[in-house]
Amino acid sequence: MRRQRPEFRRPVRRRFSNVFWLTLCGLAVLMLIVLLSRESTQPRSRSVLSKSSYGHNKVMESLNVTAEMLNPDSITRQLNDQISLAKAFVVIAKESNNLQFAWELSAQIRNSQILLSNAALRRSPLTLRESETAVRDMALLLFQAQQLHYDSSTMIMRLKARIQDLEEQMSSVTDKSNKYGQIAAEEVPKSLYCLGVRLTTEWFRKPDLQKKISRNGQLSMKLKDNNLYHFCVFSDNILATSVVINSTASNSLNPDRLVFHLVTDEVNYAAMKAWFTMNSFRGVTVDVQKFEDFTWLNASYVPVLKQLQDSETQSYYFSGSNDGGKTPIKFRNPKYLSMLNHLRFYIPEVFPSLKKLVFLDDDVVVQKDISGLFAIDLKGNVNGAVETCMETFHRYHKYLNYSHPLIRSHFDPDACGWAFGMNVFDLVEWRKRNVTGIYHYWQEKNVDRTLWKLGTLPPGLLTFYGLTEPLDPSWHVLGLGYTNVDPQVIENGAVLHFNGNSKPWLKIAMEKYKPLWEKYVDYSHHMLERCNFH
Repeated sequence: MRRQRPEFRRPVRRRFSNVFWLTLCGLAVLMLIVLLSRESTQPRSRSVLSKSSYGHNKVMESLNVTAEMLNPDSITRQLNDQISLAKAFVVIAKESNNLQFAWELSAQIRNSQILLSNAALRRSPLTLRESETAVRDMALLLFQAQQLHYDSSTMIMRLKARIQDLEEQMSSVTDKSNKYGQIAAEEVPKSLYCLGVRLTTEWFRKPDLQKKISRNGQLSMKLKDNNLYHFCVFSDNILATSVVINSTASNSLNPDRLVFHLVTDEVNYAAMKAWFTMNSFRGVTVDVQKFEDFTWLNASYVPVLKQLQDSETQSYYFSGSNDGGKTPIKFRNPKYLSMLNHLRFYIPEVFPSLKKLVFLDDDVVVQKDISGLFAIDLKGNVNGAVETCMETFHRYHKYLNYSHPLIRSHFDPDACGWAFGMNVFDLVEWRKRNVTGIYHYWQEKNVDRTLWKLGTLPPGLLTFYGLTEPLDPSWHVLGLGYTNVDPQVIENGAVLHFNGNSKPWLKIAMEKYKPLWEKYVDYSHHMLERCNFH
């Protein structure tokens, strides 16, 4: 038989191929690895578990977590949850005037709290048997609350309404407090009124007091001597002005070199003259004038006097009824149109012979020698003042209306404000730069009160913008009439300013700061005793 060609021959079958043997070897190796890994991982897993358990225990210890708290069937936790919910329902029940139900809830809350207290005292968890009644009774009351629609949404709505009501009440009380506080701050105490009347009577009853002034030949020379230290105070408050002079003299190293220029109104002129003629202050020279004697002070020259003649301005400040009471009462205080307030912008006209002068408000106390103020170099500026743009005090944008284009285009809103009350004025530079003319310009622009609303500080900030030299803050400490001041700052301060409504001569004064002012009042003075000052 003929043999087939080699390429058509059937291949020889092999019982065990190479692939089979390789697969078998691989399986054997895998089984060996698995067995070894089980033996090695068992102790390691135990150690990991033990470490995890240890960490868990540490966390429980640090949080003071007990097994009772972690128990899903804890009766203590169930009671606490019921109490929390019941307290919320008590509030809503009272708001709904359901006082009987509120009382029932409160009584059940007390029962549950007693159970929890007893369990805590004996240091063992509550049992179902002893707490079953309390849990059931509370559950019934909570179900009843839900039937009364005391659900979460109702609770939220009622609480929101209550919050809104309380906010409206608080706003009303705050508004009344501000009004009554402003009224109290503006009142003249009976004792102060009495002092003015008695001193006026004394002045006209005793011609010797008037002759005493006329015999003082050196007075006129001292008033113009620029080698002395000149101070000015514009006030109608006799006692406050007396404290300013007495405190300055008491702490001065050279009181005989101090000259005080006082300007008041015609009503208080005789009383001021009598008081400062009857009393001496360690050799300090005191001169009293009344602004009604200044012939240049008239409506054609002074914008404030011109505004006083305007019927709309009079209505704004004195009637307060032209805008439905929308404007706060403090903005309507007529004192802001008083010439004694605005006279500070006419100092060169009031004292034409002086070159340098320190202006003091009547609500300050001087507790250090302040003659050093006259040696300060103002570096060509007109006004030396303590800046107030740190802490709770404000910058220009807090005093002025920056929505007005005239303000926005002329003044930096972040410029540092400063304070009236203790200011050093270079009157030579003042006259050279026509500062009073600058003040007139801005005062006339604010006839409609759109640039600023309150007081003399805003026009002062405009008038002395770029003309103010900052002084060391210790020269002038502010805030004793309305806020708390650091005791260390008070101790280091040269001039303490009781700015704010709580003036030290009023009943609403801040008691802790009142002694700083009262130490310069001689309550044994016969005039003060007769007017019941104490």
